[in-house]
Amino acid sequence: MFDKNGKLTPVTLILAKPCQILQRKTKENDGYEALQIGLEKIEKKSKIKKTMKGKEFKNIREYKNADENLKVGDEIGVDTFVEGDNVKVSGMSKGKGFQGGVKRHGFHGRRATHGVKHEHRTIGSTGSRFPQHVMKGRKMPGHMGFERISVKNLKIMKVDKENNLLVLKGAVPGKTGALLEIRA
Repeated sequence: MFDKNGKLTPVTLILAKPCQILQRKTKENDGYEALQIGLEKIEKKSKIKKTMKGKEFKNIREYKNADENLKVGDEIGVDTFVEGDNVKVSGMSKGKGFQGGVKRHGFHGRRATHGVKHEHRTIGSTGSRFPQHVMKGRKMPGHMGFERISVKNLKIMKVDKENNLLVLKGAVPGKTGALLEIRA
């Protein structure tokens, strides 16, 4: 995106569909204060289960410390955001599957000489003689990615209310089309 002076700014376009308030949790009834919000109403009757009665939404989340002015049935859209504000965006990072120690933790691997054959990217020793087991927290190969990531202080460059679009400065976590949580 170019500004008035011709300066280039990398941005991310986010389709922020309107969310509906489903329930207000109270200390008297539920033991805590929270606001339950739903996104993307399920239209197909065969997809709606008995337990979803009154809350026929694909994605339902609860948020504490919510605005007291919001009531059940109200919609939250992009009009709540203002250009120039900073937001926090949370989501699931890209999944990278099962990875070795070199890619996952940045191990340098073993030398390419002196009998190192078929193990130049292995992690090496995993423990000592005593206590005769691998210590908890040892960096080893395993599942990488698909964890919750939060990016703070992303500036809102533009708000398009007609198309429900938010233009944020910088990158957001997750793959294209991932579900994101945007907090003011």
